[in-house]
Amino acid sequence: MDIRVAAYGVIIREGQILLSHWNENGRNGWTLPGGGIEDGEHPAETAVREIFEETGYLASIDRLLGIDSHVVTARRRLAGDTRPLHALRVVYRASVVSGELTHEVGGSSDEARWVDLADVAELKTVDLVRVGLALDRAEPADGIPSR
Repeated sequence: MDIRVAAYGVIIREGQILLSHWNENGRNGWTLPGGGIEDGEHPAETAVREIFEETGYLASIDRLLGIDSHVVTARRRLAGDTRPLHALRVVYRASVVSGELTHEVGGSSDEARWVDLADVAELKTVDLVRVGLALDRAEPADGIPSR
C-alpha cells in the first residue's frame, strides 16, 4: 500500500468557502486548497504553500481541525497506480492574509473560487470538502462548540 500525507486549509469568510478545482488525468472536482507534503516540510507550511500555489492567497494557519485517514482502492486510483493508497489528510482552519485570487498554472488544479456555503452541495466536490466542513462545524476556529 502506498501512503500520501497532505495538508489542506478550510478558509471561510463572509459565508463563502475558498475552493480549488482539481483536474488531473480526466478526473476533476472541487476540493479544499492544499496538497502533498514535501520532504522535511511541516504540514502547516505545506498548507500555506499549497494555498498560495492554488489560489494566489497568502494564508495564515488558525488551528488544526483534524486528520482524516482515507484509503483509496487500487481500482479507484489514477491510471498506472496498481496499489491501494492510504491518504492522511491534515486539515487546518486558515485565513487569508493577503494576495489576489489567481488560478494555478501547470499544476493539478485549474481554477480557484469563493463559493457560497449554501451552494457547495450543488457542486461536484471531492469527499475532502465534506470532511473539512464537518471538522470545522465540530470545532469552530473560535473554540465555541456548535449547537
